[in-house]
Amino acid sequence: MGHLVRKEDIDDARFREWVRSLIAKMLLGFGKYFSKDCVLNSDGRKLLEEILKPTVRRYPYLKEIARKVRREPTLENVLKLASIFMNGDEARELIREGIREFTLR
Repeated sequence: MGHLVRKEDIDDARFREWVRSLIAKMLLGFGKYFSKDCVLNSDGRKLLEEILKPTVRRYPYLKEIARKVRREPTLENVLKLASIFMNGDEARELIREGIREFTLR
């Protein structure tokens, strides 16, 4: 007999994938979303808010990390947020690729 999958689990998986895709967009777009000193610029902060508002609503226990990354939107803090939705190796590889693209311009 097959496993029953709850609608909430499917919705949760879709939501987590949506968040993961936006974080990936941010990391791959390093030159667009971060300043040269590795802090989110205004476009990066807008994308961050697009990620955080629904995320905190859905997962209130992430309020503290959301507060920290809003207050100090450094690459380090963005990577801490990313590690919740993707494994650390994936996040590091995405940022390496984003920085590589930025420096090749």
